[in-house]
Amino acid sequence: MAIKPPRDPQDVGYTWPTVLAVAVHLLVVLFSLVSLPSSTAEPDSSSIVQATFVSTETFTDQAQQTTDQQAALNSSTDPDEAEPAPEPDASEQEALQQQADEAAAREEAQARAEEQARELQEARAQAEAEAQRREEEAQRLAEQQELEAQAREEAQREAEAEAQRQREAEAEAQRQREAEAEAQRQREAEAEAQRQREAEAEAQRQREADAEAQRQREAEAEAQRQREAEAEAQRQREAEAEAQRQREAEAEAQRQREAEAEAQRQREAEAEAQRQREAEAEAQRQREAEAEAQRQREAEAEAQRQREAEAEAQRQREAEAAMQRQLEGEAQAAANAQQAQQAANGFINIVRRAVEQAWLIPAGASDAMSATIQVRLGPSGEVLLTTIASSSGDSAFDRSAMQAVEHAAPFSELRDLPAEQQRNLRQFNLRFTPGDVR
Repeated sequence: MAIKPPRDPQDVGYTWPTVLAVAVHLLVVLFSLVSLPSSTAEPDSSSIVQATFVSTETFTDQAQQTTDQQAALNSSTDPDEAEPAPEPDASEQEALQQQADEAAAREEAQARAEEQARELQEARAQAEAEAQRREEEAQRLAEQQELEAQAREEAQREAEAEAQRQREAEAEAQRQREAEAEAQRQREAEAEAQRQREAEAEAQRQREADAEAQRQREAEAEAQRQREAEAEAQRQREAEAEAQRQREAEAEAQRQREAEAEAQRQREAEAEAQRQREAEAEAQRQREAEAEAQRQREAEAEAQRQREAEAEAQRQREAEAAMQRQLEGEAQAAANAQQAQQAANGFINIVRRAVEQAWLIPAGASDAMSATIQVRLGPSGEVLLTTIASSSGDSAFDRSAMQAVEHAAPFSELRDLPAEQQRNLRQFNLRFTPGDVR
């Protein structure tokens, strides 16, 4: 087990303030990533900046107070007995230089912490922008595919109409030729034409059923692609968060190693300086000078303990303030989530009432019937697509439910909601029964 060397009274460390500030910062970042992934709030780094700034001021004041105390002691000596003021010896100059080096190191640590906070914010902003771009690209592709499907259906209907007109022209020509023939053949031809018309009507119904099945398959494929895109975006966000956590852990380990190496160098330098001071004091100063130096060191040690106590109290106050800000942020996030849920419920209630008013229930519908319609809206509340998620078994009942949604649209209240809520409410299900819509 390593034995910790005794702390020098003049050694003012900066490791614990930096570690405490970084720990508070990491807690805020982890809370925003894990508990509130949809939140766009950035972690507050003001506590780190404030803690570092206070520590820098404390160490600067220590050097100034040491100089002031030395001047006061020199000025308090009796003018008749005072000797010429001695020049600062090498040990005092080395202590002052060491304090200046520590202040520079603390400023560099503060700059590194601020740079890491900025890099974290930029990385999160880039990830959110990339997710937004992917979502918009998926939406644009879905709308383009829907337009292409409509164009194909329109061309197919026109081709079927043209084929129908050709068949009718051929039937008319056939009837004319058969009219010129014998009466018996005319009756047989009319019977044959009737059978052909029935077969064509049956083929037309089959084509319509095939087209409806094709539309349903395309809608299901589009929904599956959207789910896969959302899953891919979620995986990317998780991978980025894990990479960020690893980088932060590596950086923290590196900082700890550097801090330990720096502390070791400081201890060795202080031990060497102490040996030099003892040798020089033994050769140059008499017993009275040693007594005076001892009193000065005791006074400095007492002042150092007071400053350390004040610094510890300041760190505790800052930690309590950071915890208070975190609690306030959690309360605000909960309030925002509740408001968002209330807004979503209000929008769904508006849609339900509008659809209820627009629904014309078929005459043959029974209370046991039920159909679920999946609705997809555009950015302005217009209906982009309605599909049957769960059929009632009666096509007329299902069509009336879909028509009720289309007649009740657009739902312009969607534009009044926040952007995050708009994306969540662009797709939802409505269940229709003769006595209820929900």
